[in-house]
Amino acid sequence: MADTPAGEWLLMVDGASRGNPGEAGCGAVIFNPDGESVRELSRYLGKTTNNVAEYAGLLMGLEEAIKLGVAKLRVESDSELLVRQLTGVYRVREPRLIELHKKAQELLRRFDSHRIRHVYREQNKIADKLANRGIDEARGKN
Repeated sequence: MADTPAGEWLLMVDGASRGNPGEAGCGAVIFNPDGESVRELSRYLGKTTNNVAEYAGLLMGLEEAIKLGVAKLRVESDSELLVRQLTGVYRVREPRLIELHKKAQELLRRFDSHRIRHVYREQNKIADKLANRGIDEARGKN
């Protein structure tokens, strides 16, 4: 991609909830600057909302990117709410999301640079698959 800064890693995140609230999972995939997938993460979250699941995927991915020593990061999510809250377009009003938003902002400050970008669901299939895998594995549906 021509507009990608040198050395920038990509984190794609997603959350899934079967019901809202319902059984939920989150997923994240991290790509190095060469476009190679270096981590695929999924986690079962129990019963929660889709928005909490989206934030959980983001936090899980950010924590892993920090462990990998990533300095420049682009985050992509198909959650318009998540992206707009992180970029300051929307205020965070729901008490549970306020806490998660604060933690996300703290983690994002640990990178030399970061960008947050909204993508369409079709462009986020890997993270979506991982979020659903979190739910399925907890239910024994490998």
